[in-house]
Amino acid sequence: MFKKLFKGLFVLSTLFMLNNPANAFYTDMNESHWAYQSIKFLTEVGVVVGYPDGTYKPDIPVTRAEFASMAIKALGQEDANVTQDIHFSDVDPGFWAYHIIQKAVYFDLIPDAKGERFRPFDPVTRAEAISIAVNALTTQQISEQKAQDIISKSYEDYTQMPAWFLIAAGKAQLLDLIIVMPGNEGKLESDRPANRAEVAAILYKMMQEAKLNPNAKLAECMQKRTADGYIVDNVRVQGSIGIIPAGSIFPIKLETVVGSQISNVTDIYTAKAPKNIVTKEKYLLISEGSDLKGQVKHVERAKLFKKNGEVIIKNELLVTPNDQAVMLYGVATLDPDKKNAFMTWFRKVFKGDKVLTMPGQIVNIRLLGPLKIDLTNGYIYE
Repeated sequence: MFKKLFKGLFVLSTLFMLNNPANAFYTDMNESHWAYQSIKFLTEVGVVVGYPDGTYKPDIPVTRAEFASMAIKALGQEDANVTQDIHFSDVDPGFWAYHIIQKAVYFDLIPDAKGERFRPFDPVTRAEAISIAVNALTTQQISEQKAQDIISKSYEDYTQMPAWFLIAAGKAQLLDLIIVMPGNEGKLESDRPANRAEVAAILYKMMQEAKLNPNAKLAECMQKRTADGYIVDNVRVQGSIGIIPAGSIFPIKLETVVGSQISNVTDIYTAKAPKNIVTKEKYLLISEGSDLKGQVKHVERAKLFKKNGEVIIKNELLVTPNDQAVMLYGVATLDPDKKNAFMTWFRKVFKGDKVLTMPGQIVNIRLLGPLKIDLTNGYIYE
């Protein structure tokens, strides 16, 4: 009894937190901040972290070593095995970010300038951060003249940017990777140190583009996960992203008794994915054993000679094996069990059939909105 009560309280508290996301993150930010959604997502996937006092400090600068670390994490390559040496005069193998910078060089995010300084403690400039984001991608080639034409149309201070940044800036503008803070419209500010809010927004956009068009070395490592399971055949696959459209149906296995004669509206139920949910190409979307939670939204009591029972449940939460909790809205109508032809006719005429689903029973959920999933690691984009 106590375990059931505890589980119910946990579900309610989790649903409350997800419906009040400002309470779950940083004390110095809320949903009105222009970079909130980017920071929220990158926090969930472990790319950025806050400070011990619970703040994020969005306006302070980021060092070049810190940004290299964030970029590698954002691309999912922090565990990549790289043996290639680097040759910066101010980065030795004992430095905390040596292996991160080594990976950044290997994946062509930054050039390895032999004998030159990396300047790990200097703040990363907006030009440097944007260039690294562009380098993570496969992009179309553009001339210097075209890059200048593109940049000059949008930024009044384009003449002040360093010459080395021109091509990257043009590509970034085409890809919408140039982040401009509110109040700074029309300014490129290429040499200004990028703050933690701008860095998060740049990395978030880089992640989206890298799922579709990673550079050649990243493409070798960003393999989609595959599995056998229940196939949702109308999933749209774009690069490393799978999108399950609204209206799609997949099974869930209830862990809670739900019935027309015993359940009430707002009762909490829990469930699990009974098997892997996969695309027709067998790319893994939702892992077997993922937790689902929701509420009873509608109950019709069965009444003899008047009406059959009906229960509608609405799923609201999905918790994946990597502990990501996201809103997943779907509905299922729990009708009376199908019987033989005579009983089907009898209940149709005389009514009174009850609904009772027991733990372990499978029901089909219909998605109310699309679900966007990273096929390389299972992360879900809200």
